[in-house]
Amino acid sequence: MNEGSNLLGKISVSHRAIASIAYQSALESYGVVGFAAKNLAEGIAQVLVKDPSLGVDVQYDGKEIEVNLYIVIEYGTRIISVAESIADQIRYKVEKILGIPVSKVNVNVRGLRISDPD
Repeated sequence: MNEGSNLLGKISVSHRAIASIAYQSALESYGVVGFAAKNLAEGIAQVLVKDPSLGVDVQYDGKEIEVNLYIVIEYGTRIISVAESIADQIRYKVEKILGIPVSKVNVNVRGLRISDPD
């Protein structure tokens, strides 16, 4: 994925590590109640193995990162505001932690969930 070097050796960051950063950042955002599978194959795989990057797809072209999220948000929240907040939060955290610019954060809302009032 991303590679750099210093006096001690080479540094590389995997797509999975970046996806984990985005996953945790999104979970901390207001209105997010979960993640959805990108496709049927990922949904079946999630049943078998719990993946910390479910619903997060990362692409890196050597210069910039693009993140695609597939989320479920809380019913009754303003969808546009929640999506913009998530995109800003992920862009900030990934750029701060990795020092690599994020070109896009695409937020795909796959569903709404009503929370238990109890």
